[in-house]
Amino acid sequence: MTDPAQPRTNDELRLALSRVRTEVGKAVVGQDGAVTGLMVALLARGHVLLEGVPGVAKTLLVRSLSAALSLDTKRVQFTPDLMPGDVTGSLVYDARAGEFEFRAGPVFTNILLADEINRTPPKTQSALLEAMEERQVSVDGVSRPLPDPFLVAATMNPIEYEGTYTLPEAQLDRFLLKLTLEIPERDAEIAVLARHAAGFNPRDLAGAGVTAVLGADELHQAQAAVARVGAAPDVLAYAVDLSRATRQSPSVKLGVSPRGSTALLAAAKAWAWLNGFDSITPDHVQAMVLPVLRHRIQLRPEAELEGVSVDTILRGILAQVQVPI
Repeated sequence: MTDPAQPRTNDELRLALSRVRTEVGKAVVGQDGAVTGLMVALLARGHVLLEGVPGVAKTLLVRSLSAALSLDTKRVQFTPDLMPGDVTGSLVYDARAGEFEFRAGPVFTNILLADEINRTPPKTQSALLEAMEERQVSVDGVSRPLPDPFLVAATMNPIEYEGTYTLPEAQLDRFLLKLTLEIPERDAEIAVLARHAAGFNPRDLAGAGVTAVLGADELHQAQAAVARVGAAPDVLAYAVDLSRATRQSPSVKLGVSPRGSTALLAAAKAWAWLNGFDSITPDHVQAMVLPVLRHRIQLRPEAELEGVSVDTILRGILAQVQVPI
């Protein structure tokens, strides 16, 4: 890892981020799209919802990314009996001092892995709202800032719905991206087994050769560079037209809000910068439409009964909305 006190050029920062992808690849196989999505979210200062069946390396992916970035990470298993204070922290009486002191919860970290977030009641789910949006925790009238960078990577199992609590729209809207982790292709799955046959231990990332190649200071420099990426008026209008088209679709009950439009812009700027552009193009916007907007849309019941998916609607919108030249 380079000296964090020395500012890096954009090219040096991009090279370092490409090395992060290589380091994560030492532990995770076949999830390149999810790795890219997490990097986009970090650069855009957003949060990520990871959806996939058990066993597709959601937890390992987040742990590997944290190790490659030299960031602190904590994991919370969300259960029906989890209380808000178990996430944010609480006041504990110190008998020696004769006063209450704040004991920080696991949310005070750089990357929080919220495992199976839909298995805990809304009261505990909402405990994350302030942390995700305001990047602070308020306990007993005192606001305590969270570390920077801060990212929530929440996982959901799309198969089991018994005993789960659907995330409210207000909380879904706080996630910049929703990434779907698919079962890897046959060759990738063979590569996974080959690694395990050779002695790979997913609980020992250092043994797998995953090393830190980027620090928090360099990540802050990259985030500042992303913020400077420009956007022409016609490209901004294109992003708005895409969002407005979701509100007009006959299959959609609730379309994308203006917050979704700003999220689409933020993700497109991060994607453009990663690809070496100083300004976003319609291609960058199109690449981010599905991961940014898919969780911000509610379908009508009749559309769900007919088997219509949100991704199908978004692909149709991409094909219909005129692209600026």
